[in-house]
Parts: sequence; C-alpha cells; structure tokens
Amino acid sequence: MPDNGGMDSQGSGENSRLRASDADRDQAATVLNQAMAEGRLTAEEHSERLDALYAAKTHADIEPLLDDLPGHGTAPVPVPPAGPVNRIRAILSEATRKGAWHVEPVLEIVTVLGGAELDFREAVLPGREVNLKVTCVLSGVVIIVPPEMRVIDSGSAVLGGRDITGESDESAEPDAPLLRISGPCVLGGIEVKRKPRENGDGRRRPTIRIESG
Repeated sequence: MPDNGGMDSQGSGENSRLRASDADRDQAATVLNQAMAEGRLTAEEHSERLDALYAAKTHADIEPLLDDLPGHGTAPVPVPPAGPVNRIRAILSEATRKGAWHVEPVLEIVTVLGGAELDFREAVLPGREVNLKVTCVLSGVVIIVPPEMRVIDSGSAVLGGRDITGESDESAEPDAPLLRISGPCVLGGIEVKRKPRENGDGRRRPTIRIESG
C-alpha cells in the first residue's frame, strides 16, 4: 500500500480501530487536495472523499480513501500554530462570515461547487496573526480585509485564479495584523479585497479588534 503522507496504514491490525483525530483528518485532506491538484481525482471524487473523510471515525475509515493515491511521505505536512481550529465547509452551498465574528488562530475553508465570503473588517481576532487554509474547487472565495491588515498568500491555483489586493500604508506597519492564506484553488478563484471599515454614521473606525488574554 502506498505511503500517504504519514498516515499509518494499520488496516489489518488492531490499531486500525483507533479513533481518528482532527490532525489525522487534516493530514489525509492534504493528500486528497494534492491529488486533485495533480489531476488524479476529479472534483466530484474529491468532494465525495472529503465528505467521507470528515465523517470518518477510525483509521480504518480513512485508509480506503487514500490507498490508491501516490505516496507523499517525503513531504512534510504543515503544522498549524497552536490554538483552536475552526472549519467552514460549503459543499453545494454558500457560507458567510461578517460583522463582529470571532476568528480562531487557524481557519480552514473548503468550498466545492459553492462559495464563501469572509469579512474581517469587524472581526475579533485571537492575536496579531490568523492562518487561513483554503481549498477551493469549482467555486469562489471572497475575503475582505481592513486597510491595516497585511496579507501573505502562499497558495496555488490550477486552472483558477488568485487575486490578492496590494498593501496599504497601514498594512506595511511592523505591528500590522497578519492574514496568511494557503491551500489549492482548482477551477475556481480566490479574491482578497481591501475596504475601509465604517461606523453607522459613515465615519471610518481606524483599528482592528484583538481579543485580550
């Protein structure tokens, strides 16, 4: 059986009955995303396997979803920063986050034949850095950031596009809050827009909210 990114192939042993962790599912999702980006899985196959993956209870449930894919054992799996992880999935649907919503240190977005819009202008951040991991398939993701938020995009696009807004004077400051974006975009698009935030009276409110403690 191929080596799939460090996932233990314990199918015939007792350990295959071990409960899968969120880290196990995330690791397997990385393999599926890469396989789709390489053309080994269609968008429909990727969506079906992703649904099964996030419903998986044990290692034995995950194993069949990866065993026909090439090994990725030599590539290190990215380790997200410590802290809670929030997941947003839009499969044949739309997801929206706006207003004073609370953001976790790591936010994972999966859109397949759907879409998502995230507005960070009024969001409450957990600290000065947020990691956004986006998998976009046959769909679009729109991200709105305030003037003072810096954006770094390290993701990839396959037959798709990534339109990232340029920096502003405020976002170039050394202590500017940082949004890191990663993940594949296949036959879809990711757009980051920079817009001012306004109070109800139309005046701009100049600072982003960061949780204390």
